[in-house]
Amino acid sequence: MKILLTGGGTGGHIYPALAFIKYVKSVDPTSEFMYIGAKRGLENKILPQTDIPFKTLEIQGFKRSLSIDNFKTLQLFFRSIRQAKKILRDFQPDVVIGTGGYVSGAVVFQASRMHIPTIIHEQNSVPGITNKFLARFVDKIGIAFSDAGQYFPLAKTELVGNPRAQEMQGITRSEVLKQYNLKPGVKTVLIFGGSQGALKINQAVVNALPTLAKKEYQVLYASGERYYQQIEEEIGMSKDAFKNISIQPYIHNMAEVMANCDLLIGRAGATSIAELTALGLPSILIPSPYVTNDHQTKNAKSLEKIGASRVIADADLTGERLVRAIDSIMNDDELLQSMSKASKSQGIVDASQRLYQVVLSLTEK
Repeated sequence: MKILLTGGGTGGHIYPALAFIKYVKSVDPTSEFMYIGAKRGLENKILPQTDIPFKTLEIQGFKRSLSIDNFKTLQLFFRSIRQAKKILRDFQPDVVIGTGGYVSGAVVFQASRMHIPTIIHEQNSVPGITNKFLARFVDKIGIAFSDAGQYFPLAKTELVGNPRAQEMQGITRSEVLKQYNLKPGVKTVLIFGGSQGALKINQAVVNALPTLAKKEYQVLYASGERYYQQIEEEIGMSKDAFKNISIQPYIHNMAEVMANCDLLIGRAGATSIAELTALGLPSILIPSPYVTNDHQTKNAKSLEKIGASRVIADADLTGERLVRAIDSIMNDDELLQSMSKASKSQGIVDASQRLYQVVLSLTEK
């Protein structure tokens, strides 16, 4: 089977696609893949490190106000459709899957016009503009949050989850915290603001460090590489005096680390939520205010309403409020357990398998 995937701009659109490819290769080693991304997206850093054939299109998003740039956007969109047509003719996929981002709009739209079976995958609880546009043209829609179902035609929408969650299967408790000079077996809070870090989270954590240093639980804090030096200078050598706190620029083995922590604090991106629910990890989520349609707040609220998470608005975050929220959970074993159970109930650990079944339903007719 030949499968073409397209999506990009952010990791949230790319990593689910890569997780899905990994799964399909494990069940059908003869399958072939191609990935189409945008010329300026993060996929240009990620895909070349894989063995997946990769092509790019030049495309950009619409400005929300009247702008001459929107005419250029339209020009690029129609040019991308023509380029996508050539790639599709050459590769001749059995199915095309779009995971979001403007580039997937051109590719999936053209594939539907060529009567190639098409699927879109929506990772968030509120769909982005591209998937809203594509919904009327595609054959099937896979969603990661049941809340997203209200935005799509019921007859062709299926709850499949996020393929990243399936990659968390089989990860168990280990001695990994020793790598960060922390003690395995001690209650641990993991704090991070994504691969780049998050300024507001960092400010709150730095203010909270002297208080957190007195706690019985331990803290693993990833500041993001671009903020690490600044934070190191701000707190000076005192960071080494915090016996129960480990400050890192970045955590490369995040999945294994998450499996060895008791509470996660971070943004509410789709990938993070897929991972933490797959592990049944309680969370304090601070949604980024800088995303389309405020979708992170809606992602976070979907977990808060079932008791799996506490949500603090970015604007309301302070060091004092953060410590209070952490203490209220970490010092209450019963609450930790109930939050863990609620989180686990939302984890779809066979997401890649479910999405593959959708693919087979279209290609085995």
